Amino acid sequence: MTTAGAQTIGNPIVIGIDAGGTMTDTILVDGNGHFKIGKAATTPRDESEGFIISAADAAEAWGISLDDLFSGIDVVLYSGTGMLNTLLSRTGRKLGLITTKGLEDMILMGRGLQAWADYSYADRLHAITHHHPDPLVPRRRTHGVTERVDQFGDIIIPLYEHEVVASVRKLIADKVDAICIMTVFSHVNPTHEKRIAEIAREEIAKAGAEILVYTSHEVRPVIREQSRLNSVLIEAYATSRGRKQLKGIEDISKKHGYRYRVQTLLSFGGLTSIDHPRLHETMISGPIGGILGAAYVGKLIGNDSLICSDMGGTSFDMGVITRGQTRIENEPIMDRFKLNVPTLHLDTIGAGAGMILKVDPLTRKISLGPESAGSDPGPICFNRGGTRPTIADCDAILGRLNPDYFLGGKVKLDVEKATRAFKEQCADVLGVPLHEAAEGMIHMLEDDANNALRRVISGQGIHPSEFTLLSYGGSGPLHLAGCSRGIGFRDIITFQFAAAFSAFGCTTADYMRRHSISTQIDIPSAAGEDELAAHAARISGVWKELREAAIAEMVADGHPREKVRTVPFLMMRYTGQLEDVEVAAPLDQAQTADDMRRIIEAFETVYGKINHRVSRYGAVGYSVMELGLIATADKVKPVLVKRLLGGADPAAAHKGRREAYLGGRWHKANLYEMDDLQPGHEVKGPAIIEHPATTLVVHPGDSVFVDEWTLLHYRHG
Repeated sequence: MTTAGAQTIGNPIVIGIDAGGTMTDTILVDGNGHFKIGKAATTPRDESEGFIISAADAAEAWGISLDDLFSGIDVVLYSGTGMLNTLLSRTGRKLGLITTKGLEDMILMGRGLQAWADYSYADRLHAITHHHPDPLVPRRRTHGVTERVDQFGDIIIPLYEHEVVASVRKLIADKVDAICIMTVFSHVNPTHEKRIAEIAREEIAKAGAEILVYTSHEVRPVIREQSRLNSVLIEAYATSRGRKQLKGIEDISKKHGYRYRVQTLLSFGGLTSIDHPRLHETMISGPIGGILGAAYVGKLIGNDSLICSDMGGTSFDMGVITRGQTRIENEPIMDRFKLNVPTLHLDTIGAGAGMILKVDPLTRKISLGPESAGSDPGPICFNRGGTRPTIADCDAILGRLNPDYFLGGKVKLDVEKATRAFKEQCADVLGVPLHEAAEGMIHMLEDDANNALRRVISGQGIHPSEFTLLSYGGSGPLHLAGCSRGIGFRDIITFQFAAAFSAFGCTTADYMRRHSISTQIDIPSAAGEDELAAHAARISGVWKELREAAIAEMVADGHPREKVRTVPFLMMRYTGQLEDVEVAAPLDQAQTADDMRRIIEAFETVYGKINHRVSRYGAVGYSVMELGLIATADKVKPVLVKRLLGGADPAAAHKGRREAYLGGRWHKANLYEMDDLQPGHEVKGPAIIEHPATTLVVHPGDSVFVDEWTLLHYRHG
């Protein structure tokens, strides 16, 4: 899809890629921000295969060859799931762990919150089904050494170096691939961790072994030992495969003429090179792109309160931007491991068009997933070996998907095969007519997504009438009507490039580094001038150290020092609370009592936006739990061109009619080409708006309006 305007469309200079569980989406952007998209099936074993096919699809849409595309590109941005899949499948490195004596069982014990994560309500009631996550390091490869640093950083017990030597030698004999080191309070004083690492490297060199060494204070120097331990373990365990996938993508890009390094998306927004020393910070990069793209669109439409919803083949991801504030989660859970990785907050449920449908023949109980058909073999209608019905098969059976236009006709859907399998495995078992059963399955998926949106809204104490719902992902427009019906959003928007919206969001990001360190600064509500000034000076000193480290990393990555901008931040809470709020500092450095008051005022403003102004409670004082700094450098971004609204008649985009089953009966639905819809057009249901990469279903009584930015506004009747 190309945005229109007076500017000339040049050669693309940015490629953005989002490799999901089912499809790999590509967006190309030129110097004026015009863009086109491409799509291909994801290839989990070697993501570079799906990447190059998707890029070729986008290059074909642009009208240039792959070699011409890559030789003229300045930036390749890649977000994928390789590292997360390594963790899920437990196919990472063989690890050993050295920790403070007495904490050898820390991995096995875990934390209650992570141990029960992802369990259904029923399974939480019946603990007999519960099991802890499989440990990344077995107990026999976990060694405790005598040492102790207290919470103030004072050495209480010196390091027993002979125990370290013995432990390292045992791990070398065990032929581990990497040794992880995590000692108590090393984020305050890393002296012992550094010395253990020195000894480990000395012993590894003596043995002539090739073993990597990771320390927790280098990976995540922040409080909460269990989360810090998980972070260093996953960095050591999963990133090797992720780096290999990213290197493969870089190699194939350079084979076609690309001249630079491949960039990837950080979980808190922003870009970094594939050599980033903390690559686990990119594990859930794909969905994060959607949040960044949503923030960009929010500025265009003049609403900074947004609900983001991304439905693909496997999951339904939701994010919230409240009055311009995006919530940062400092301890997200990944595969039932709680990590110290700052992440833009997302809520996720298993609800996508690839969800496998099952009906118990005895109880006639219907189950949606949790398995997904993925891209290989995919739904039955893909005709690539899939044998179990999915939601996508139901969409094809009901005439909502065009069997001759999936991926622009590159995949022919076998509707008859899907119909036979669904009838045999689902409809006949239920004793329900075929099309009624298929629509019922779709309603179940859409009800799950609808209820999830309601939970996100009620959980944050917000009212939907203030919020615009942005729906994207390959399956988002297809199921938009049912997912959003009855909630009462201020507006509902989807996109001509919905399938590649997360890739689009990646291209709106800047290069970024984020450094942070735990602190414990308690500020009484009645603090005097001298006390406030002392706190300000201490905070400013930490920011100075972080600024130097962040700028050094950016310069090493090839960014000129004069183009690097830094913004310090604080993680603050009212004293006694359990959760922090991230606050962008209103000044670069703090020295005076007035500076400290400005910081407190900024915290209370952000707190009031995320929660509510009446929830402020300054009488109990304030606690600064973490200090950090974000360094950024600009890159070219896509633009949406604003155009004048024309007439409402969409006849120019009309391309025929097709029978579609909607609301319990068949309709002759009008068909429209999505890319041919122009600002001002209004499409009334029943209708199906088709794009090579996605489909928007407009139900009877509903309508779609195209605004001046060529955004599609869905309106319920």
